[in-house]
Amino acid sequence: MTFNLRFDNKKDGPNAWSFRRELVTRLIERHGPSILGTQEGMWSQLVYLRDTLSEYHIHAPDRILDATCQYPTLFFNKDDFVVREGGEFWLSKTPEVHRSKSWDSAFPRMMNYAQVSAVNSDNVFWVAVTHLDHIGTEARYQQARILANWVKSRTGPVILMGDFNDSPGSQVHNMLTSSDIGLHDTWQVLGREEDQNSTTHHGFTGVPQKTRMDWILVSSHFRVIEAEIIKDHSGDRYPSDHFPCLVGLNMRGKS
Repeated sequence: MTFNLRFDNKKDGPNAWSFRRELVTRLIERHGPSILGTQEGMWSQLVYLRDTLSEYHIHAPDRILDATCQYPTLFFNKDDFVVREGGEFWLSKTPEVHRSKSWDSAFPRMMNYAQVSAVNSDNVFWVAVTHLDHIGTEARYQQARILANWVKSRTGPVILMGDFNDSPGSQVHNMLTSSDIGLHDTWQVLGREEDQNSTTHHGFTGVPQKTRMDWILVSSHFRVIEAEIIKDHSGDRYPSDHFPCLVGLNMRGKS
């Protein structure tokens, strides 16, 4: 599952984090993803998820803790996966510099990644979560190039997910799903329509806005079993301003 949590913004009024965080954990518990990639989570939000969702391990290696920073972050179900190695870096010309940004990026952007092995099987693969800039067109393209180079440098299966702030068919999408990079959009693999029902941003209204900007991309090592945009809500209240996306995957050659 990829899930843009919406950062803890008091200006959101009745949609502020404190009023909807239980909706977030309830959604995650209901759908039970083995791997969860979040975006926009501030450290206080991520700690809440870590402490509330006790069945998950938070992957935040060597992280510089900054109360105002929004971190893309992976969570793994402890019964399903073991982290073998991993890290994170900024999508800039100086990736090792905390909160660095380049080009016309409005905000610093980051990628969190891990190599994991499945419990009780020999499946090993890479997984990453990211969040590209929402303003800078050049920045978004250059950030995607960094992601593409990272994918090409991996050996074995790869999952890349996140909020890409762009549309299917955009330069960013075309680059990451090109034959040179080798990733496939799980939604498109199943032949799902690109229409209002597939839009993932809704601004806390439940009414689709913009485009399907939240993607789960996988290498050809995976078989896509299912794909769903989760629209859970309680009355007129929604867990976030984005609908999370959930996919079911099997390794090819595995049952």
